[in-house]
Amino acid sequence: MTELILTTYDWVPDLPRGFVRDLRVRWALEEAGLPYRVASVPFRDRGASHLAHQPFGQVPWLLDGDLSVFESGAILLHLAEKSPALMPADPVGRSAVTQWVFAALNSVEMASLPWALLRFGTDPVPEAMTRFLILRLDRMEAVLAGTDWLPGGFSVADILMADVLRLVDRFDGLAAHPACKSYVARATERPAFRKALADQMAHFAAAD
Repeated sequence: MTELILTTYDWVPDLPRGFVRDLRVRWALEEAGLPYRVASVPFRDRGASHLAHQPFGQVPWLLDGDLSVFESGAILLHLAEKSPALMPADPVGRSAVTQWVFAALNSVEMASLPWALLRFGTDPVPEAMTRFLILRLDRMEAVLAGTDWLPGGFSVADILMADVLRLVDRFDGLAAHPACKSYVARATERPAFRKALADQMAHFAAAD
């Protein structure tokens, strides 16, 4: 197996710590028990070598031998090919996971991320944005009621969906959606998540 290298920033301010998206990749790697190491790029100087791997100047990206993969969803799907702990082998299960990966990123995060970014700041959140998020949460509440994980059992789709909802929960945005809130609690109690979070926090703290 080729060496897996996860690249993230060398440092970020306190506010986004614990929510930088290398956490999703760390979590998946820990769930699968895949060996990896972490590399860093400067937070304040995003030069040509950074943009060659991540054209938007963001993180993370993953090196797998000569292959460089960016975007957290794409990285998780790449890792899912390496471990049945991240995605089942049968076509029906793989299809379900892939659908929910895209749902987490396109249907739910599209509504949750703008809302959360405004909550990080001081600008008021438009009512229309909150209504849009609530509509998406209502749909997820119906899906998650009475089940521990998304269809097919725990997978990279749950890593993504739980991380998307976790940011909403940071601002108590799941108070009216108990199934979503319980889902986040279950996911974040997993040992792989706890290790991934601790490692990310330690990584950024070391550069303070």
